[in-house]
Amino acid sequence: MNPALKDMLDAYQPQTPADYQNAAREIVQEIALLGLWRGGFFERAAFYGGTALRIFHGLRRFSEDLDFTLLSAEDDSRLEIHLPSVATELGAWGFTFEAEKKSEGDWTGIESAFLKGGTQLNLLHIGAPADLARRLPRGQSLRIKLELDLRPPPQATTEVRTQLLPSPYQVTLYDLGSLFAGKLHAVLCRGWKSRVKGRDFYDFIWYVGRNIRPNLAHLDARMRQSGHWSGEPITLEILKGLLLERFAGIDFKNAADEVRPFLADPRELDLWSPSFFNDLAKRIGTS
Repeated sequence: MNPALKDMLDAYQPQTPADYQNAAREIVQEIALLGLWRGGFFERAAFYGGTALRIFHGLRRFSEDLDFTLLSAEDDSRLEIHLPSVATELGAWGFTFEAEKKSEGDWTGIESAFLKGGTQLNLLHIGAPADLARRLPRGQSLRIKLELDLRPPPQATTEVRTQLLPSPYQVTLYDLGSLFAGKLHAVLCRGWKSRVKGRDFYDFIWYVGRNIRPNLAHLDARMRQSGHWSGEPITLEILKGLLLERFAGIDFKNAADEVRPFLADPRELDLWSPSFFNDLAKRIGTS
């Protein structure tokens, strides 16, 4: 096993098949980022979303997707032309994955693609015990979705961060204030298969707990672009009112059940209720 991959795996201390699957998924995600960097992707696009928060800021939940956005709406770059770089990088590290485009984004504004590989084979490659890997259903696939926003809302700010494993590389990503703005937009506006995406609310707690001040100009631009806001520029007071209204209609038991499989310690969900989230909303921007 490659020493760099071993160092990455050791950080997870996996014990169960699910532990190894989560570790393998995230190791593959980081190698995909390395491949995108080698191909010059981050000269034109930025990384954002839950996986960006986990890899670069230590969010304590597993994340399935890689979310990116063009830096300029005038740019005609596409994710598709960078997929060969990702596949080549994964192959160079010994992984067996295919990269395929799913949607061009002509109608939705979101180009999407998937990385797909056999779960058993790739778990064995990162050092999972053979008897443990073989407990998984034969033919089961490990899938990672990549999405690129082709119509980025304005006013976001970015930073460049460096990763040292599996090999040094740099990623352009939204700064924390802009990441928080994107998450607030999801908390307020996202409809997800007729139920709430609990991961959005889990991430919301993370931002509030670290006193991150949201990029309100970027949130305002996102809300207008999606058709969820047309009033005066969003202020902290307007934001807090919108959040209180939103929380009043959330089934937090269902929200907690949705995020539970992505957590190492589900006890983090014990306090979830409208009053808990109302208290958090009132704390935004107070320090």
